[in-house]
Amino acid sequence: MKHNLSLLLALVGGIGVGISGISPAWLHNTSLPMIVLSALIIQVGIGVGAMHDLGTMLRSINLKMFLLPACTIVGTLLFTALAFLIFSNHHLSDIMAIGSGFGYYSLSSVLIAQMKTITVGATEATQLATIALLANIARELLSLFGCRYIAHKGGGLAAISTAGISSMDVCLPSILNATGDKRVIPVAVFHGLMLEMSIPMLIALFCA
Repeated sequence: MKHNLSLLLALVGGIGVGISGISPAWLHNTSLPMIVLSALIIQVGIGVGAMHDLGTMLRSINLKMFLLPACTIVGTLLFTALAFLIFSNHHLSDIMAIGSGFGYYSLSSVLIAQMKTITVGATEATQLATIALLANIARELLSLFGCRYIAHKGGGLAAISTAGISSMDVCLPSILNATGDKRVIPVAVFHGLMLEMSIPMLIALFCA
């Protein structure tokens, strides 16, 4: 919760600095988002490689485990397409790119800003990236606060799917607490990893 609030404060602070015109020139470098993105991807790789139970998790993988992330992707994109009716001033592909973040607000917003700047300019790209940031933060908050209710009504798999990529880290303790079943841990972690790998590909597809 504190982490999400700090991100919102950082966003508001950044907007304030941008309006004031006191931001240093190097922050406006168009190569900066890709540098930050590369650092994020390296951090993700290090985190996955450093997992003590990575070998155990890999050995427990079976074909059925691929169904949950696949259903999460399809379901998220279907409901994202419905959001196009509300945000009709944007292209459908842009809305689909925003939905393809699956709760990973930092990566998705950076990717969208980087890819859309080339085609639509910095102003519109920043607007789309901001929407992606807020939408994916909202998904994580919904998952955190609604985890117990979702798990009670739909089961552990529903809670994992709703959490999106956060099922493998931020929301994992809440999911485990709500279900009381340690067997959800490898499923939740695998679900998050699969979504994490799909995000760059899907955003690149919709931003093309």
